[in-house]
Amino acid sequence: MGVTSILSLLSGVALFLYGMSVMGDSLKKVAGNKLELILYKLTSTPLKGILLGTAVTAIIQSSSATTVMVVGFVNSGMMKVAQSIGIIMGANITGWILCLSYIEGSGGIAQLLSTATISAVVAIIGIVFRMVMKKDSYRHVGEIMLGFAILMFGMQTMSGAVAPLKDSETFRSMLTMFTNPAAGILVGILFTAVLQSASASVGILQALASTGAVSYGSAIPIIMGQNIGTCVTAMISSVGANKNAKRTAVVHLTFNIIGTAVILTVFCIVNSLIHFSFIDESASLLGIAVIHSLF
Repeated sequence: MGVTSILSLLSGVALFLYGMSVMGDSLKKVAGNKLELILYKLTSTPLKGILLGTAVTAIIQSSSATTVMVVGFVNSGMMKVAQSIGIIMGANITGWILCLSYIEGSGGIAQLLSTATISAVVAIIGIVFRMVMKKDSYRHVGEIMLGFAILMFGMQTMSGAVAPLKDSETFRSMLTMFTNPAAGILVGILFTAVLQSASASVGILQALASTGAVSYGSAIPIIMGQNIGTCVTAMISSVGANKNAKRTAVVHLTFNIIGTAVILTVFCIVNSLIHFSFIDESASLLGIAVIHSLF
């Protein structure tokens, strides 16, 4: 990759993170204190907590933000550690909205669902709400739409930046080493920890997958590492907090480490016995989202 491609990739990441931030902040403005109240009340059972964590993370597209919020609730005494576990589990289910950014087509329904069309429509409606509407709630809804459009454009920019890599033999050989689970996990951890966003990390992996250069054998360990790397934000947020808040952050980390160890161990054992045929196939965007959800 040249300097221009690297800058394009970084600008795509920046736009993605900014769009995600705008969406989350605007959602909080629309919901006010209701979002915190909902998170507190709808955690009476683990299943409710999982569903709530999934829903909130799907909306704000940041499992880290959801988890940090939960750590804050526990630290303030509004929520018990046991109540937080379900939400943390649900917060791990991400990646589906990112698939939308790669839907393409030249006509019919496919064109209507393309990135350009969705982003354009949402951006136009969003700017109208933001600039024309007088009521603050409508203006905040417009900001949510603009954040979504920026996020989608960021994903498209990342995809365009890494597209030339599909013809690079050097890049393909670099990805081959990730078939070593330990190396893939480490890359996923470091990448996500640096970005402070599992969604952005997953988005970049999906952007690379869109080139056809990433196999499932390479992607699976990286995805597992991403799930561990996303815990860094929660761990940082627990610094200086009380004992229960620290326990909540540790629960998040422990859940992902144990889950990764169990899943990869079982997967490797079964694969050594029957050898999954899809291991050497190019990872699809949908496949990456499915792997996250199954985890």
